[in-house]
Amino acid sequence: MADPDMSSQSGGHDVELFVETPDYDLICTICQGVLRCPVRAACHHIFCKKCILQWLKRCRQQTCPCCRKPVNQSLIFVMFKLSKVIGRLKIKCKNKIRGCPHTLALSEQYCHSMSCLFELIPCPYQGCRAQLLRRDLDAHARHCEHWSQPCHMGCGTVLSHRTQAKHNCYRQLRHEYEARQRNHRAIAAALQRKMRRMQSTMADMKRQIGLICESLEVMDELEEVEEEDLGQTSGSFSSSNSSS
Repeated sequence: MADPDMSSQSGGHDVELFVETPDYDLICTICQGVLRCPVRAACHHIFCKKCILQWLKRCRQQTCPCCRKPVNQSLIFVMFKLSKVIGRLKIKCKNKIRGCPHTLALSEQYCHSMSCLFELIPCPYQGCRAQLLRRDLDAHARHCEHWSQPCHMGCGTVLSHRTQAKHNCYRQLRHEYEARQRNHRAIAAALQRKMRRMQSTMADMKRQIGLICESLEVMDELEEVEEEDLGQTSGSFSSSNSSS
C-alpha cells in the first residue's frame, strides 16, 4: 500500500490529462499518476524517480512501498525506453478547459504550451497586471494603457497610445538635434572656460618663475660685490703690513 501522504505530492503526470486511460503498468504506486522519469528498483518495481526518492527519504527503513524489500538508492536505474513509450502517449492540452481542442504527444507538451493560443499569460507591457489568453494579446495591446513600442519609422522614439497620434518623426528628430546642439555648445563653452583658466594659471606661473629668476640674479650680483669688497679689504691689509 502506498503512503496516503505521498499520494498527494504527485511526482507523476495526471491520469486525467491523457486521451485514453493509461495501462495500469504505467501508473506509479506511490503517487497514482502516470510515471514521470520512471526508475526501477532491485525488486523490479517501477516508480517515478521523484516519488521513490521522497519515499526513501521519509521512510526510516529504506524499503520498497510495494513489497517491503530493502531498496538501495545506488541500485535504482532510469528506464529510458519506458520513458520514451510514455512520451508518445496522446494527451489533451492542459488548456482544454479554456477551449484548446488540440491533442498531442506528452513529449510535445512544453513546446505546445509556448505557442498555445489558449495559454494564460501576463500582459508583456511593464506596469500592466492583466492576465489574458495568448490569442487575445493583440486585441488587449490596442487598448492597454501601458502599451509602448519604438516608432516603426526608426527614429527611436518610444511611443504610447497617448503620444502615437501626435508623433512626428521629423519634428522629433529636429528636437533631438537641437537638444544635442545645445549640449555640444554647452560642452564647448565649458572647455573654453577651462582653457582660459589654464592659460591664466600658466601666465601666473611664468610671472612667478620670472620673479624667482630676477631674485636669483640679484643674489648673484650681491655675492659678486661682497667677494670684490672682501678682496679689496684683504689687499689693503696686506699693503699696510708690508710698509710697517
